[in-house]
Amino acid sequence: MAFQPIVDIRTGSIFAYEALVRGTEGQSAGEVLSGIEPDMIYKFDQACRVKAIELAGSLFAADGDAKLSINFMPNAVYEPNACIRASLSAARRVGFDPGRLMFEFTENEQMVDVAHVRHIIEAYQARGFTTAIDDFGAGYAGLGLLADLRPDMLKIDMALIRGIDRSASRRTIVASVVRMAEDLGIRCIAEGIETAAELQTLREIGVRLCQGYLLARPTVEALPSPALAAVPAATA
Repeated sequence: MAFQPIVDIRTGSIFAYEALVRGTEGQSAGEVLSGIEPDMIYKFDQACRVKAIELAGSLFAADGDAKLSINFMPNAVYEPNACIRASLSAARRVGFDPGRLMFEFTENEQMVDVAHVRHIIEAYQARGFTTAIDDFGAGYAGLGLLADLRPDMLKIDMALIRGIDRSASRRTIVASVVRMAEDLGIRCIAEGIETAAELQTLREIGVRLCQGYLLARPTVEALPSPALAAVPAATA
């Protein structure tokens, strides 16, 4: 597992570290997942969660409040309360506060059972976990999914962030998403930020939580410190 910070650019503090699967030779999560047989997805999903939590137990400050963000595939969860048992057991074993868990869900294929995913989100929220839609604005992660699921967080896809400082249409779309999310009581995270100009534009729009190579690259089994010099100073 590698970790990448999600930074609050108003305070410079770490909101969360996202746990990202990596192959033994540095393969990306997509490359790793492509080699998993369909009937092994559930076991793989469980193993990734447990590994991330075990590492967090040794890497995260025990008295801190930074969240551990874990990606999960909704189709790998057959019953949320049963599927979370291994995660809770791992958290108890390593002394990690389960209230600091955040689950990001994404779906590369159209969801065929939205009610099932809503049940997962509601069950996780009832346990005090933070929930997030990943890659919002790409693929099937759109407005219909947002209306049906009502997560705590919304991660705006990097395709909308890339070059936002040079694109009036991207600025308008992202600003509208941020306002809409605020009206729904949902916080936004901008992901995939690579330039200071992109970060400055996002600050002007009102995005507070940011993630991307500009701030820190994922680091295997370690918590990288964000490059706070890249964070533009707030203007009065």
